[in-house]
Amino acid sequence: MRTAAIIPVKRFEEAKTRLGLGASEVAELCGVMLREIIGVVSTSSHIDHTFVVTRDAEAERIVAEFGRRSGKGGGSGITTIRDEHEMGVNEAVALADRRIMQDGYDASIVMPQDIPYIKAQDIDFVMRFAAPPNFAVIVPSRKFDGTNVLVRMPADLMGTHYDDDSYREHVRMAGECTRNVAPVFVRRIMMDVDTMDDLRFLLANSGEKPHVAIQIERIAGRE
Repeated sequence: MRTAAIIPVKRFEEAKTRLGLGASEVAELCGVMLREIIGVVSTSSHIDHTFVVTRDAEAERIVAEFGRRSGKGGGSGITTIRDEHEMGVNEAVALADRRIMQDGYDASIVMPQDIPYIKAQDIDFVMRFAAPPNFAVIVPSRKFDGTNVLVRMPADLMGTHYDDDSYREHVRMAGECTRNVAPVFVRRIMMDVDTMDDLRFLLANSGEKPHVAIQIERIAGRE
């Protein structure tokens, strides 16, 4: 099963407005989180290629940096899909879906950039619930109001609904397309960063990834 990862990335300067951090701190935080998730995804044996959908210049530089590593045997390949119009995460995923289907991938795994505590073994665990030839695996956010991982086979099994209450909406949508729908709960994946409450919770669980927590605490502590 050839699987592509999709990581939609909003322009750093317009991201994470609910955190209340300064623009430079938000941009640095986004860079730390994107590097971390790409580093994890690139080491997963379940992912054949990663597509980052963005028009942020710094995000593109990060992708290029990892692309050079993969070209030297440093992990699976990675490509930027230029999101010229940036009309939202659902449109960004749809843009990647078209590329993935065109390139002949069997399945996709969609994840945001803001789940920095994810580890390769978490992806391994999620993929245990794969049930070809058609299935959906859905990991919610900590508050069960968002979707932090969505695995689909085929990649166009269903569209996405990354708006209010996306977890429940994705479960409903998937159930209309296949009987193989698996809600899966993975603690590290469920810890995302949208609000200061999320950030505090992340730092309170710094033992999951101390090296990441140190970087985030340094950035957040400037405010």
